[in-house]
Amino acid sequence: MTPEELSLAISACLKDAVAAGEIALSASAVPDEVRVERPKNRDHGDWATNIALQLAKQAGTNPREFATILSARLKSIDGVSAVDIAGPGFLNITVDAAAAGALAKAIVEAGRDYGTNTALAGHMVNMEFVSANPTGPLHIGHTRWAALGDAIARVLRASGANVTAEYYINDAGSQMNVFANSVYSRLHGRPVPDGGYPGQYIADLGHNVLTEHPDIRELTEVAALPVIRAAAYKAQMKDIKDTLADFGVAFDVYFSEQELHDGGAIESAVARLREQGHVFDDGGAVWLRTTDFGDDKDRVMIRANGEPTYFAADAAYYLSKKDRGFTEKIYLLGADHHGYINRLKAIAACAGDDPEVNIEVLIGQ
Repeated sequence: MTPEELSLAISACLKDAVAAGEIALSASAVPDEVRVERPKNRDHGDWATNIALQLAKQAGTNPREFATILSARLKSIDGVSAVDIAGPGFLNITVDAAAAGALAKAIVEAGRDYGTNTALAGHMVNMEFVSANPTGPLHIGHTRWAALGDAIARVLRASGANVTAEYYINDAGSQMNVFANSVYSRLHGRPVPDGGYPGQYIADLGHNVLTEHPDIRELTEVAALPVIRAAAYKAQMKDIKDTLADFGVAFDVYFSEQELHDGGAIESAVARLREQGHVFDDGGAVWLRTTDFGDDKDRVMIRANGEPTYFAADAAYYLSKKDRGFTEKIYLLGADHHGYINRLKAIAACAGDDPEVNIEVLIGQ
């Protein structure tokens, strides 16, 4: 007997007791599922529930009397060998050995399909995780988020959801130029510039670039940097994907931030959000009024110099997920991204979504 099966069985017993007039509750007050937990002391049974304490006041009785009525019905459940009342009205339930054996047999026979269900059928979920910058190798922290994100995606799929595991590549912005300059410097035997990327991997990337472009050292710096940027980026992304594959994590989509810029998605996002009344101009910059939806301050989308911000890319990326038909967008972010929760939820609200339904921002520790 699984916890879910026991939960449903307890709910059924409650409904039967209400229908028989043994417990004075309305049918709507009986939950469809009853929470069961492992007791701290396993001598107190296999499972425990405090449902009697939760509902006794509504039923006009004390919790122990409520528990006594319910326990009589629980004892008739197939697979339950004992029901004890503890303390103010806790119900401790013991499952018989035959039921445990039947469960083990069912798990073995079903194999990888055990536990699959259709509870989330019809849900289109975008699960974004890891999304490490393509300017260096993955580290142990990234593998933690890889394991967690992949596990969440698998559980959602097992529950019938259509899940897309997505890696957002931060391949736009100044860090990519710093990355290219770091490789360029190592190619020419110079130390990386201040603020550049250190590490042996930069020298290794330089070797890869030289193998692919033997004449790269003959080019001027202006001519060489775009070639180095493209080749080093390609090699670093291959390393990231290989590491993830070794770790047993696969992504369905690798989404490029640069493509948002090149394809006009950011300008389109600003226009769409302006049409919905959430964009305003101030001080030469273009802003999104996120304070209307719980953010601590409004956010700049386009700077006064005409350059889009990272936030503008975040908004365009969210709209891309919405346009691709995802009903739920899940972001798994690191502990240093707590400040992103309200701003991402505000983007969802500005886009016409329900920030309590259509987006979930998870912070890993």
